[in-house]
Amino acid sequence: MNLFRPVCLVLIASVTLPGCSTNPVTGANEFSIVSEQQELAIGAQQYSPARQSQGGDFTADESLSRYVNQVGQRLAAVSDRDLPYEFTVLNNGVPNAWALPGGKIAVNRGLLVELNSEAELAAVLGHEIVHAAARHGAQMVTRGTLLQGALIASAVASSDSEYSNLIVGGAQLGAQLISQSYGREAEREADLYGIRYMVAAGYDPMAAVTLQQTFVRLSEGRSSGWLEGLFSSHPPSQERVDNNRALVNQMQAEIAGRNLELGEDRYRQETAFLRQSQPAYALMDEAEEDINDDDLESAMNKLRRASEQVPTEARFIGLQADILLYQRRYRESITTYNRAVALDSNYFDYYLGRGVAYSRTNARAEARRDLERSAELLPTAIAANELGKLSLAAGNRNQAKQYFQLAASGEGAVSAEARQAFIQLDRVDNPRTYLQAEPVLGDNRRLFARVVNQSGADMVNVVVNFNAAVADQSGEVNQTIGFLPAGATVDVDSGENLPAGTIHRLTVTITRATPR
Repeated sequence: MNLFRPVCLVLIASVTLPGCSTNPVTGANEFSIVSEQQELAIGAQQYSPARQSQGGDFTADESLSRYVNQVGQRLAAVSDRDLPYEFTVLNNGVPNAWALPGGKIAVNRGLLVELNSEAELAAVLGHEIVHAAARHGAQMVTRGTLLQGALIASAVASSDSEYSNLIVGGAQLGAQLISQSYGREAEREADLYGIRYMVAAGYDPMAAVTLQQTFVRLSEGRSSGWLEGLFSSHPPSQERVDNNRALVNQMQAEIAGRNLELGEDRYRQETAFLRQSQPAYALMDEAEEDINDDDLESAMNKLRRASEQVPTEARFIGLQADILLYQRRYRESITTYNRAVALDSNYFDYYLGRGVAYSRTNARAEARRDLERSAELLPTAIAANELGKLSLAAGNRNQAKQYFQLAASGEGAVSAEARQAFIQLDRVDNPRTYLQAEPVLGDNRRLFARVVNQSGADMVNVVVNFNAAVADQSGEVNQTIGFLPAGATVDVDSGENLPAGTIHRLTVTITRATPR
């Protein structure tokens, strides 16, 4: 055998050193691998895509978000931690609220219509402020990282987002954080200190009790998963009502004689548009069910009626455009998406749908522009897969592979399609990746290589490298397989018998292969 020079590979692992931190709310010492700087960065980076994945901002009545932010900032001013707090209303009918690390908080319009006063809104926001101030989200990242290797590697389980299984890239982290359950101790802290924040901000803490009573009433006869986010670790119960009432009773000496607000009239005034428009949003909910049942005509009729009632709601128009896209009426869908974008230029779905429609009409420049904008707002497998197709049509194989690989990191049919597209390209560029080889010793220590073609394509001119070190001898030899069919397994003869002695090293490697 020919002499050879061995090559050594050194792998260097980078680790993050954990440490102890102090809970800013309770003062307790806690184990954490997430620094405050990292915590703030997570919130800042994930807030926008998390909102996009949950319906986007509620823009039909922008004054509503300003009002919710004012109430939130009033509570944040008395919290135990100075953070860059932000509060917004999402265009989502599910009664829900959530907080990301760093003080990024959102509440759904579906929750706001169930509340009766500004003080009840303060109870919701105070609860979420505590989750942010007490670093509960950062603790979830710590637990997830330690238990799973990386939180983002887990499947996204956000039940109230139709795009949850299509989110790709870094946005998966935010999607998972807002769908995770806090521990019981974290929820107790959020209840206790949230009530204290209410009192410090001048709100009647009994609203925290009536809020729980409202949720108990709403949850009766519903599935246990109906109320997500705010009370996800333990559903609304009489026990929680009683616990909040006990906390308020303990504060009677502190609040005696104070003029604490409920703010019922102000709340009704600020949410008047939302309440008046509820019938239109109910029609949208029915239309979405019709779409799922493939009754597109009924869905379109309901969405048109909803648009007549609330002309400023882009979602009603965007869903009409989606239906036209499903029906392959591409030019009509583009015109309709234009109307949706004119009302709300910051929601990913309109750009995604319009980009697909442009692509189907061979308007590739316009398609790429819209798909890239959609991916900026929320990276999805659909956008990445379409961008991969456009890049491939333009002759940019490397860029196409990058897009397909990103799309393949999601779940579902689109990701599976992207995975196959990536493999089709990559097996041409890196065919050896799809061939397996292992050494086999035959009679008289004859050395063979068992080669398996898993590429899905026939291969030619496959070069197998044999590399061995036995006793005090070492060397290598190459053999070529002229033709290796897809799915085939063959044993390749090295032409060598290994000498007697201890085998120190024995490898077989595919060094070259060409798809037929």
